[in-house]
Amino acid sequence: MAHSTWHEYLNLASFFASVAGLYLLLNQKKAQTQQEENEVADQVLFSMAFAYWIVHCIAVGAQKWVCPDWTTCMLSLKWTAVISYLLTFSCALSLPLHRIASTQQPVE
Repeated sequence: MAHSTWHEYLNLASFFASVAGLYLLLNQKKAQTQQEENEVADQVLFSMAFAYWIVHCIAVGAQKWVCPDWTTCMLSLKWTAVISYLLTFSCALSLPLHRIASTQQPVE
């Protein structure tokens, strides 16, 4: 097996950071019982971003362990990594846009 590159170490570190972030976010959610609708939407967007990034890290890491001759499996892992990356990006982009939209809504 070849030596790991800096990208693989960064992928592993971001995986553990995402797991820790998701754990902290879910434990914080249990502690607070009364929340506004905007705060719930922010927490859902954060948790989706963490979960999609965990899937991305697993898919990228699994590509190193799967035999390259298994073309169907490798193609599936590559597509999973791409789609989860795009979903993470869309959640990260939606969070500030949601906050801007929620501040511009009139309070009833």
